Amino acid sequence: MAVLAILTVGGCREDDAGLPAASPSGEVSAPASPTPSAERSGPRALVDAPGAGGLEKLTGDGALADVPVDPGEMRDGMTLVTGAYGKPDGQGAPVLFEGVDHVPEDTNERREHLFRGMLEYIRWDPELGHPDAQPVEPGPLGGSVECLLASLSEDGNVICGWADEGTAAVALFEDSTLADAGKLFVGMRADLER
Repeated sequence: MAVLAILTVGGCREDDAGLPAASPSGEVSAPASPTPSAERSGPRALVDAPGAGGLEKLTGDGALADVPVDPGEMRDGMTLVTGAYGKPDGQGAPVLFEGVDHVPEDTNERREHLFRGMLEYIRWDPELGHPDAQPVEPGPLGGSVECLLASLSEDGNVICGWADEGTAAVALFEDSTLADAGKLFVGMRADLER
């Protein structure tokens, strides 16, 4: 039940074949979900996934109404994807996701920008310093995945981010641990990036 807002700068592209298409009746059909592969090369795109990592995108009252974190400069051809994802039973805090694709600059720098924005969103006190990012096994999509604990205890707000050849994204996991958030984030990524 999550709303995933997609803002495309520059209009439709021929390479949007992985996005749902509208039929003549106006219904949207979901594309087949290919299994991610480490052999795939070249830039990937973010997709409007109805679910990610076993979580459902939130709609209605639980949906995002605005882009909560400044994604950085959006250029022609880039896509911004945001959404809130939650458990089907409605238990627990939703996971806030934000990512961009077709990033023309260093995606590690864009991920750092998104990390800072998410820290501002949760009102992290800068006097406490910048939380250290810990590497996470990225799974079959490769690239670099990191999570940081923005809490003074062993659990709390965890922010995870990925950066690869053309995409950068972050997600906020409330009341989590680095290990749990990292595992869920990699699972979500498999559904959100193609």
